[in-house]
Amino acid sequence: MTETLLEIKDLKKHFPITGGIFGKTIGHVKAVDGVSFSVKKGETLGIVGESGCGKSTTGRMLMRLIEPTAGEIIFDGKDLMKLSKKDMRATRRDLQMVFQDPFASLNPRHTVEKILEEPLIVHGIGDEKERKKKVRELLEVVGLSSYYAKRYPHQFSGGQRQRIGIARALMTRPKLIIADEPVSALDVSIQSQVLNLMQDLQKEFGLTYIFIAHDLGVVRHISDRVGVMYLGKMVELADSEKLYEKPLHPYTQALLSAVPIPDPEHKRETIVLKGDIPSPANPPKGCAFHARCPFKTEKCEEVVPTFKEVEPGHSVACHLF
Repeated sequence: MTETLLEIKDLKKHFPITGGIFGKTIGHVKAVDGVSFSVKKGETLGIVGESGCGKSTTGRMLMRLIEPTAGEIIFDGKDLMKLSKKDMRATRRDLQMVFQDPFASLNPRHTVEKILEEPLIVHGIGDEKERKKKVRELLEVVGLSSYYAKRYPHQFSGGQRQRIGIARALMTRPKLIIADEPVSALDVSIQSQVLNLMQDLQKEFGLTYIFIAHDLGVVRHISDRVGVMYLGKMVELADSEKLYEKPLHPYTQALLSAVPIPDPEHKRETIVLKGDIPSPANPPKGCAFHARCPFKTEKCEEVVPTFKEVEPGHSVACHLF
């Protein structure tokens, strides 16, 4: 039985909406509204969904870059919600993040060497000589020459910058890396190189990944399990192959029907969803998806479906199951 590294219980983030002369709170944007899942050591959990579904907010809450409104985050036996800022900072040695935009996440005034050294300095790892040696080693590991250490971020391509971002996340030898759309800003030809690199590093360093993306093809390539989010909630979670072969939730079925198949002979019906995504500031009563669901019943309009396991390892939040 593989040990659980991370467990999320009923995680929520509600951003206040202010209005009027005195800036009173007049409502809340429910960016994440009760998400629960777990991640085992050594696995890759993919989280997918449309823009605005709350997947990136979830990733940032796990790092406590955004403070959760409610819920539990149990990482490696520690409840992160109960840690002080000092203890949380120390815990980030084991919990690192790769950001979506490889240019915005690197300080343009610092050389690559200084950028990669910084996590080691913050966590008090090694002396100056050891740090510089480690920087050069990790540049080679991610497929860049150690000769590049004295260069600045603007002197690299997008793919090379993302490799630097991955190297920075690896500097402290973390147990878990949260990758927030790490390849969405890259050319398709470069995406596969970065994904293959991440898989090689996972084997070499025994890493665990949470891989956040909106591209279902990319997620299938790298993930062991996949969770689908819609309007701040997890609507389906299953093994990657099971989810792609037999999606249960109507929203997952619609998402997968839109993924192109590289076979001109194969015809597949595309499920076109009617209407727009409801506002997270004013989510609908009952199931959040009912306004766009082709199978909705009266119960869907009134009762919020429970996220439950309907088959071994396959959970879904839908009244049809």
